[in-house]
Amino acid sequence: MNIGERIKIFFKEVFTEGKKVDWPTRQETLRYTALVLGISAGAAIFLGALDYGFVQLLSKFIF
Repeated sequence: MNIGERIKIFFKEVFTEGKKVDWPTRQETLRYTALVLGISAGAAIFLGALDYGFVQLLSKFIF
């Protein structure tokens, strides 16, 4: 089997497996995206508040 045939078989199998995947609906994708963005924003706000608090605390002791 030469390299061309192997590549052709590989892509044929990839396409076949892709058809077996249970893809999410548009609504599910939007819901999951909103969830990820919300959790990311919450984590960023929490870590930003901690950073701000530690900077204020250190500035009182250092300066």
